[in-house]
Amino acid sequence: MKRWSTQLNGCVKALSAAALVGAALSASAGEVNFDRLLNADKDPNNWLTYHGSYKSWHYSDLAQINANNVRNLRVAWIHTPSASKRGVQSFPLAVDGVLYYTSSSGQVWALDGATGAVKWRYQAKLDQERSEGTFFNPYNRGLAIGYGNVYIGTTDGRMIAINKDTGEVVWDKMIMSVEGGNKGFTGAPLLVKDMVLIGANGGELSGCCGPIFAVDAKTGEVRWQFDTIGGDDRSRASWGNDSWKTGGSGGWMTGTYDPQTNSVWWGTANPAPDFDYGGDNWKTEGARPGDNLYSSSVVVLDADTGQLKSWFQEMPHDAWDFDSAVGEFMMIERGGKRYMLHPNKGGIIFVYNPDPSNQPLQVENAYMLGQTYNYIKGVDPKTGQLIGRRELHEGKNPNRCPAIDGAISWNTGSYNPNTGLFYKLGQEWCFDIDVVKADPPPAFSGQAYFGASWTSTHPEGRKAYGHLDARDPLTGEVKWEKEYKYPPLASLLSTRGNLVFVPGADGTLEALDARTGATLWQNNDGIGHHGGIITYTANGKQYIAVVTGWGSHVSGNYCPLFGEPFCSMPNDVGQLLVFALPY
Repeated sequence: MKRWSTQLNGCVKALSAAALVGAALSASAGEVNFDRLLNADKDPNNWLTYHGSYKSWHYSDLAQINANNVRNLRVAWIHTPSASKRGVQSFPLAVDGVLYYTSSSGQVWALDGATGAVKWRYQAKLDQERSEGTFFNPYNRGLAIGYGNVYIGTTDGRMIAINKDTGEVVWDKMIMSVEGGNKGFTGAPLLVKDMVLIGANGGELSGCCGPIFAVDAKTGEVRWQFDTIGGDDRSRASWGNDSWKTGGSGGWMTGTYDPQTNSVWWGTANPAPDFDYGGDNWKTEGARPGDNLYSSSVVVLDADTGQLKSWFQEMPHDAWDFDSAVGEFMMIERGGKRYMLHPNKGGIIFVYNPDPSNQPLQVENAYMLGQTYNYIKGVDPKTGQLIGRRELHEGKNPNRCPAIDGAISWNTGSYNPNTGLFYKLGQEWCFDIDVVKADPPPAFSGQAYFGASWTSTHPEGRKAYGHLDARDPLTGEVKWEKEYKYPPLASLLSTRGNLVFVPGADGTLEALDARTGATLWQNNDGIGHHGGIITYTANGKQYIAVVTGWGSHVSGNYCPLFGEPFCSMPNDVGQLLVFALPY
């Protein structure tokens, strides 16, 4: 195993991706291999990765269901998993007519994509003490697929390979020890070449080093490990008083891969303690003085070695829990130039030059998606630097906006190359926060490390709300916008059929005209959504698949903020609903 922290490699290797993987793992015709993943954006009949393809557009070129006939969309079949504590947050995958998805507590399902008939079910046996020792159990947000297997990370720090045809375990490996703190995996893995990548959670826990792992897809052995904090001199020097040893961080959502530079892009989590009493003197005082690299950052890694190529810290000394672990990295080309788009939890959309020889990364533009923010005055569009920081101070800090839940959550937006628009949800809410001097837990202990308590509130002068913006992805110019009484928390899907699908917090799934935002179709799915939505074909027919279920930490704010239907909405059920046009 190679364990890289953050030593830079100035050269970019020219690689033939398909040739490299061919020697490592053989793949039969029709099997999901690296070459097929490289071309996933040209394969609309399937949904092969968490983000749909390495471009991460969350877009499909299917148009059998379109703006002219979507009014006829009906439920084709429903699958109800067992033990759906906190609902279902998974992103399904669809491969050659078979749909795979996870539900809570390490369950994996393989279903016939046309009928919903169960092909197999797998249930991981979890270390409950370790799993329940985090804030994140029993979340699971999805799978990776390739080389005859589906891959899942678990909340007790393991990765498991399961035969995609039989549901039998191929290998089951403990990837993450508890030495750096009690952390596990909740995000979906990402298959790159002959490796499976996954990042740890734990930004609220005392410990380090927030690792991102690459494991051998065939054996499960760790090939490399990148530590998001404490891994090099630059990082350690940016944590005063050796506070990196209790610094948290991680990379809990799924990043992406750029074949042109052989680079992995990943977002990192907030530092611990979550919130800090350092106030205006955060560079030299408080629980973690300094910038706290590489927390709340974007890191670009060599796919073969895990060595750091470049980075950009979107939230230096993140005082607000507005981390960069949002896994949405969209590769967009315009005018012969490439751009990488990344949303931040603080409500900022960063547009990067994807050339990793720039150290740190070069920001081409940065603009605010959030509308009711007061933690900063804005962001410099040329440098990505925060303007007019408003620090938190020990004691009461009323009506700070947005709330800890962010102006942007972990859910993904969508880019539609036909309309040229980027569709993204924003959340507008605030909180009253009481910052305290928390006693630091022992280094590497994995204990909870919070520096505040808080209560969610409405923005001054109006109730909390959400909005869907349709923007030029590079300039941020708004083409149209739709406001929501309840901020949607699920991911979006757009299609060549001029549709944008929006799974709502109150259980309403709707299809909008991608060109105008007009509502074309709605369905009451019975419970709120905060998971994934995809489209695929089976037997030549297009389907839309969406997961339902309620009960995340963010959704817990909806009852006190909005009342019903959220106060009586259960948080221990969820389903997979699949829609199609009638024959």
